Order: sequence, then structure tokens, then C-alpha cells
Amino acid sequence: MSRSRYIEGDMKIVTGKVVDGKVEVSGLALEEGVSVTVVVPESEDSSLTPKQEAELLSAHEEIGRGEYVEGGDLLEELRSRTED
Repeated sequence: MSRSRYIEGDMKIVTGKVVDGKVEVSGLALEEGVSVTVVVPESEDSSLTPKQEAELLSAHEEIGRGEYVEGGDLLEELRSRTED
């Protein structure tokens, strides 16, 4: 069984399973050739808990609203903290 959550625009997060080397998501029809992003756990034993999935969705929504810090800005702030 797959879970899905809608996010901004025409995107959603879905959970599927790899079967015979291909990602299968039941109940979801995708057009041939459509681009998708797949987030893969580092080990076979790991998967997102519902809480972690909600946190990931929330973070993605924040980024969509522009609520984030650029990497270079973060590094600059961290450097300035160590110089004080």
C-alpha cells in the first residue's frame, strides 16, 4: 500500500517499494518519461517514520515559501561566530 501527501503546486510525496529493480507505487499513474525524485535510505533497514515523513514534508514546504538559509550564508555566519 502506498501513502501520498500533496505539497505545493502539482507535486506530492509518495511512498513505494522496489520490485525487480523498479520502484512501484500502487494507485498512482505517471506519464511515460515524467521526471521523479527518489529519496533512498542509506541502508536497507532504514525507512522514514510517519513523524520523519511529516518533518520532511514540512521542510519542503518551508523551502517552497523561501524560508531557508543559503549554504554560503550559513557558513559565513558560523565562521563569524567562531571569530567572536
